[in-house]
Amino acid sequence: MPPILDHFPRRRDILAGALAGALAPAGQGWAEQSAVGGPKLGPGRPFSFEQLKARAQALARTPYAPRVSPDAAALHAVDYDAFGQVSYRPEMELWRAVPGAQTVRLFPQGRYFTEPVTISVLDRGVARQVVYGPDLFDMPANHPLRSLKAGGFAGFRLMSRGGQSDWLAYLGASYFRASDPFDQYGASARGLAINSGGPAPEEFPRFTDFWLEQRDGGLTVYALMEGPSVVGAYRMDNRRKTGEAVQEIEAQLHFRAPVETLGVAPLTSMYWYGENSQAARSDWRPEVHDSDGLALLTGSGERLWRPLLNPPRVLTNSYADTDPKGFGLIQRDRNFENYQDDGIFYEKRPSLWVEPLPGAGGQGWGKGAVELVQLPTTGEIDDNIVAFWTPQAKVVAGSAMDTRYRLHWTADVPAPGDVGRIVSTRVGVGGRPGIPSPPGSRKFVIDVAGQNLEALTRTSGVQASVWASRGRIDNVQAFPVVGTKRWRVMFDLSGLDGQPADLRAYLKKGDQALSETWIYQTFP
Repeated sequence: MPPILDHFPRRRDILAGALAGALAPAGQGWAEQSAVGGPKLGPGRPFSFEQLKARAQALARTPYAPRVSPDAAALHAVDYDAFGQVSYRPEMELWRAVPGAQTVRLFPQGRYFTEPVTISVLDRGVARQVVYGPDLFDMPANHPLRSLKAGGFAGFRLMSRGGQSDWLAYLGASYFRASDPFDQYGASARGLAINSGGPAPEEFPRFTDFWLEQRDGGLTVYALMEGPSVVGAYRMDNRRKTGEAVQEIEAQLHFRAPVETLGVAPLTSMYWYGENSQAARSDWRPEVHDSDGLALLTGSGERLWRPLLNPPRVLTNSYADTDPKGFGLIQRDRNFENYQDDGIFYEKRPSLWVEPLPGAGGQGWGKGAVELVQLPTTGEIDDNIVAFWTPQAKVVAGSAMDTRYRLHWTADVPAPGDVGRIVSTRVGVGGRPGIPSPPGSRKFVIDVAGQNLEALTRTSGVQASVWASRGRIDNVQAFPVVGTKRWRVMFDLSGLDGQPADLRAYLKKGDQALSETWIYQTFP
């Protein structure tokens, strides 16, 4: 996947700086807008979501023509460091002079963002394009951006009150990310994933045009997405609520070409190593990851937890379902002691949860699967984890589809229910302490926390249900951890004969599940 500038835009030194400007009433032209401060706006043109969907449908009947910047060679000089030298001028912020409005600042192009996007402000059905100019930015006198013949914008970000930080940013391909609830960036979302983790070459369609509209204290973003295989019309309502940021997304997709693997509501994150991957550690910090697990709430109501891995090779896992209730990449470990990084604060990374919404006819997402793609990495700058929903129906050229879902940027899974949560997974040598370990034996230790478990004891009839696709399971135990409110599941696995194995485990009492179902894949 393309670089996002070291988890850009979470670094505050890169994101310091601002664009500002007041949006004039719809009847004013760009000259009047410029006179009261802020970026110039082009002439007004009618706009609606229905018009955008019609445009996407028409474009899908034409060959793909990428938007190429005439300054592509010059933009190559705007590398990571040069990009960080540019800051948006606060007085040029969009909607700066409008009381209670969501203010917006814009990103310039650079080496990693050579294809420009258009950005327009929308008011009462009239759209006016923001006119680019180098005077919108503060930068050194000899900066490469000053020499561009026809510069442009790469994206934008939504500012918090007071303009000292941002909480949502759109930048690069169809990527966007929010920093709530802890004012830290981590995982990202994308408009669409094409052939991620599959045999066909991956394609990165991109948002080419944006229209921004103030609405009910938040910001609605309309976007046109285009790539060789697809054209899409998007509407994204962005709001901040207590303890989370919420985006309600509606999209209509039109396909130019067949797609081998379609990824709806794709999520992207980073997992280098954690408590389950001691052998991969080469850094002084105990754990380094933006997310530590994939959570799923199936259509039948079962809750699944899949700890993430830094696998030895590209690993794709598929979890079939019908009308899923939700899935997400979760950062569940919130203990600073487990990271020890007081500059990057991995314990504050947001969790990202997808809540499918019914279509116009009230139908759900139907049959398909949640796909988890995990790529090997040797550091923390790579987003090596991808999760998305892929419909069972094949995508053919000329077809179209509509989708609706809600993204929650939050601390953990919304509405966790009345079952215990998997809070840690550890892997070590099998057998018993003080006795030589049987050859090839591996021990798994899974900790579970939940109010439903706190009053239970060793004599309450709690058992661990453990299953493996191959090998032999021994020494299964389930017991409360002394001095904590947690329960622990332990078991040994051996006899893999050089092959990987799929594992499942959960706590139960009789026929009642007491915990999420832990799912895992282990390698010899």
